[in-house]
Amino acid sequence: MNLTAAPFANWLLLTALIISSGLILHAALRIPWFSLSQERLTGWFGASVFILGFWQMKASIQPNLSFHLLGASALCMIAGRDKALLGLAAVLAADTAYGHAAWGSFGLSWLITAFIPVTLTHALFSWAQRALTANYFTYIFVNCFAASVLTMWSTGLLTCGLLAASHAYPLDFLIEEQLPYYFLMGWPEGFTCGIYMTLLVIWRPQWVSTFNDAFYLTRNN
Repeated sequence: MNLTAAPFANWLLLTALIISSGLILHAALRIPWFSLSQERLTGWFGASVFILGFWQMKASIQPNLSFHLLGASALCMIAGRDKALLGLAAVLAADTAYGHAAWGSFGLSWLITAFIPVTLTHALFSWAQRALTANYFTYIFVNCFAASVLTMWSTGLLTCGLLAASHAYPLDFLIEEQLPYYFLMGWPEGFTCGIYMTLLVIWRPQWVSTFNDAFYLTRNN
């Protein structure tokens, strides 16, 4: 997940950096900074720091082949899409400053580990609100657990696809030796997000911007 710049063409890195910079700026401009409550800020900043800690617990096998929990779905559900994109940019910047990734591949890494997972989570959340029964279990099992699993799988597929396309590793090696780990990592990603979101909506629902008691607990009563 933590990509180095060496295997990728300069045009790809530059294009990814330009796109990611524009998306991060767009997200920052959409945030109503002066109307954010203390509870929302606490949830957003606290979750971002928590995720940064999770990113330090990783297993590195080869360059560009490391595994750690993403936390993108959890941050999206806690803070919302725009604040999650900005928070994950800060997490990636801190992780890069620690020497765990390369600045040259910052844009590409952010698109894979932040933008796509958060966008997927937000899309699933919006669909579930429209199409599924509004209750607590839908929120936890679909919007938190299932979304987290899917984001880890999509990150693994994209990472392996990029490494294969750049000829950093043979495709058969990635399919046989690396891709299965991403699918395995999907389950702890989902369970971790589900458990922590369950605790938050019970004990600190004011920290979770996407959870509304009236919508999920009383709508069908």
